[in-house]
Amino acid sequence: MSVLVIGKFQGDTAVFRQAVAERGDEFAKIAEAAKAAGGIHHRFAIGDGFVLIVDEWESPAAFERFFSDPSLQAFIGTVGAAPAPPEITIGEAVASADQY
Repeated sequence: MSVLVIGKFQGDTAVFRQAVAERGDEFAKIAEAAKAAGGIHHRFAIGDGFVLIVDEWESPAAFERFFSDPSLQAFIGTVGAAPAPPEITIGEAVASADQY
């Protein structure tokens, strides 16, 4: 059973866009670490003053271990996230006939 993880980070989206454009090697390194830790899928979305993560993980515990890494937290702080904790929602992924 996998889980979907939705995270909403308040912050400076211009700084985030710049980081995505200029620091791709760092994002790729984190992606490899996430896959090794149990990450299955990952996407970002940008809204008005916030960044969303939309992930699928093997388990809540796998995500929580990965996300609690101090070096990841430090990185997040350098790419525009506000110091306030993000909103994180985790739910069981279920298959349905309308899935694509």
